Amino acid sequence: MLLFASDLHLSPRSPGATALFLDFLAGPVRQAEALYILGDLFEVWVGDDVADAWHRNIIAALRQTSDAGVRLYVMHGNRDFALGEAFAAAAGVQLIPDPFDLHLPTWSFVLAHGDALCLSDPAYLAYRAKVRDPAWLARMLKKPRWLRTLLGRYIRWRSSRNKRGGQTYADLSPDATDDFLRTHGYATFIHGHTHQAATHDHIVDGIHVERWVLGDWHEDRGDYLCWDGERLQRLSITAAAV
Repeated sequence: MLLFASDLHLSPRSPGATALFLDFLAGPVRQAEALYILGDLFEVWVGDDVADAWHRNIIAALRQTSDAGVRLYVMHGNRDFALGEAFAAAAGVQLIPDPFDLHLPTWSFVLAHGDALCLSDPAYLAYRAKVRDPAWLARMLKKPRWLRTLLGRYIRWRSSRNKRGGQTYADLSPDATDDFLRTHGYATFIHGHTHQAATHDHIVDGIHVERWVLGDWHEDRGDYLCWDGERLQRLSITAAAV
């Protein structure tokens, strides 16, 4: 059994979502072979040199899950683009590229955060190009932690301002998505980023391809997908179920 989640946006400011994630790791994830987190595990991440109790608790829970035999894979998102190998080693996770082709004996998937295909939002694409640039990231990580913390606060403030203004993430560009599916062999596409949980049907070159969009996590509910070897289904973990 494989599980997929995205856009948890964990932070000390989201105690409900944090509690849900810890219960998710201790519950459903322990019954799985692997968990794939497709970006934005954290609300913000400005370097692996974190030392506060909240971050240590999340890292320890990931490590305990990994040590229990569950394979954990984490993809960078637009918020936690600075996750590095020190975090991966401490948490017992493997960082995977975006996109990531997952070929199984019975099916094939292509996994992505999804933001690279939001071509109708040039301002966001410019931001993404900057933070994904290795040279920019290296320079940012060399700055004092207090300065990087201010950057994280700015990212959170900008997101909060956009939400208050009713702005939402743009959906994926249809033509670019079809090209993406074609490039990746018409595999079932799983992604997050847009926070718009849904299943879409694409007909590409006469071939039916499904696109499953993961929802974001809230204080009382977390969205995830489960592949049992035969079918993909959407599940959720809620505060009432814990």
